[in-house]
Amino acid sequence: MLPNWQSPTAMKVSMMQKFSQLYQALDQTTSTNAKVAAMVDYLQQATAADAAWAVYFLSGRRIKRLIGASLLRSWLHQSSDLPEWLVEESYASVGDLAETIALLLATPGKRGSDRTLSDWVENHLLPLRTMPPEQQQALVTRWWEQQNYQQSFIINKLMTGALRVGVSQLLVARAVAEFADLPRSLVLHRMMGEWSPDEAFWYALVSEDRGETVSSRPYPFCLASPLEASVDTLGPIQAWMAEWKWDGIRAQLIRRDGETWLWSRGEELIGTRFPEITAAAENLPDGTVLDGEILAWDNQAVLPFSELQRRIGRKSVGKKLLSEVPCLFMAYDLMESESTDIRSLPFTRRRAKLEALIGQSTDPGFRISPLVAADSWQALAELRESSRQRQVEGLMLKHVEAPYQTGRKRGFWWKWKVEAYTIDAVMLYAQAGHGRRANLHTDYTFGVWQNDTLVPIAKAYSGLDNSEINELDKWIRRNTLERFGPVRSVTAEQVFELAFEGINLSTRHKSGIAVRFPRIKRWRKDLSPRDAETLEQVKRLINPVPEKDIVADTSSEDN
Repeated sequence: MLPNWQSPTAMKVSMMQKFSQLYQALDQTTSTNAKVAAMVDYLQQATAADAAWAVYFLSGRRIKRLIGASLLRSWLHQSSDLPEWLVEESYASVGDLAETIALLLATPGKRGSDRTLSDWVENHLLPLRTMPPEQQQALVTRWWEQQNYQQSFIINKLMTGALRVGVSQLLVARAVAEFADLPRSLVLHRMMGEWSPDEAFWYALVSEDRGETVSSRPYPFCLASPLEASVDTLGPIQAWMAEWKWDGIRAQLIRRDGETWLWSRGEELIGTRFPEITAAAENLPDGTVLDGEILAWDNQAVLPFSELQRRIGRKSVGKKLLSEVPCLFMAYDLMESESTDIRSLPFTRRRAKLEALIGQSTDPGFRISPLVAADSWQALAELRESSRQRQVEGLMLKHVEAPYQTGRKRGFWWKWKVEAYTIDAVMLYAQAGHGRRANLHTDYTFGVWQNDTLVPIAKAYSGLDNSEINELDKWIRRNTLERFGPVRSVTAEQVFELAFEGINLSTRHKSGIAVRFPRIKRWRKDLSPRDAETLEQVKRLINPVPEKDIVADTSSEDN
């Protein structure tokens, strides 16, 4: 007799409820072991089709939004017996439209639908895309009446394409691997790239290892850990290799079967945005997979990340943009050579193969990330101080014996970044968060002085602990000046120290500058608003384009 997950009719009844229960279980715990156990329990009961869709959604993939939020809000007003103002107040308080609908309209104690997850998605939700609004409304509002809270919430989330839960693709792979008794690395590899959530995919995902290869499939990325201790704790410097930490787009370049694929770390195919890189890859031998960074690069120098952003948002690029923002692939690891997976080799051997492959290449679409030579940690620390002038974020440290790991394994790759920029800024606006923090103001906008006016410069939502968030939320409610939907303007009294990774000029922002990865470093209760920075002071942090004599030693010939 086949196990449940192999039977097309197994456990059909109430499997949507099971998926709803799984979502709740994952959302209500921070224990990774508990999350894995909940996913394994679900997979043991699911049909193959349901398991495929569950893995699809849990790993961060989502179907394109089927119905816009404005339509759903309109239907909610029409379906509810409550005054419109009360519905809007409820939405503002909850902070999540899917949850608001479920709370206001779901029938308490209702058993809910007996449809499976795959049936809901394939036969009921996806067909909404081609229906006229009147037919959509009739179906959706009927569902709202028929479902209990848990199922209504999940269905609404799937309709809006906003189903997110606190598990990573690594954790999902761990659960599938435990369920199928397979190596997690194999499962994760099979989950990479593009695939359809159907029975065929599920059977392939949990089948025995037959050494199969899908030409376009990337490998799971190896991730570095931030170096928080002194470099002296790493032992002798001779056990490590150092490279610059490039500020670009992490990517994997694949050349197999006469074709080229360029994958971002977010598993998006981006080759059409960087045709000069895919064209250069045609000179690579078949069976080659490179790990590296896409950089905007001109005249022997890396350009600011803001220039690269001009290419990121395009599905394709024209001649003008190709000329203004030329890009290259800065390779720093070789994962597959001559169609053989070499990730288990020590870094020194992979590096030697990489240098033999492209180290001396003159193709403008490629470079090899140069090694940064130093005979002591002190000497390397002094070189690191020049990072900002080189438009890099610091150094990468890689152990000479390190294999290419899956995910983030501490002790093999370290990122030794330079200290973040910091400024003091005044809070101007606050907005409620989402999910569990929907009743708290956790998203903030900060400004600095331009003459006697505070100009918005950054938004941040991380850096405060729970007690500070609660204290600040109470202050925001007492000191609100105006409300613009979910956003409140507040009295300009609170000063915060902000940290961020980069800063560049920007014509898209009122302040004329853009900062990267802003977050709150600390609440400066000891400062008054007038102690905050001026816009002119902040602009002085912007690095000039590196001089040629500074970047010249980043070429492979000089290292």
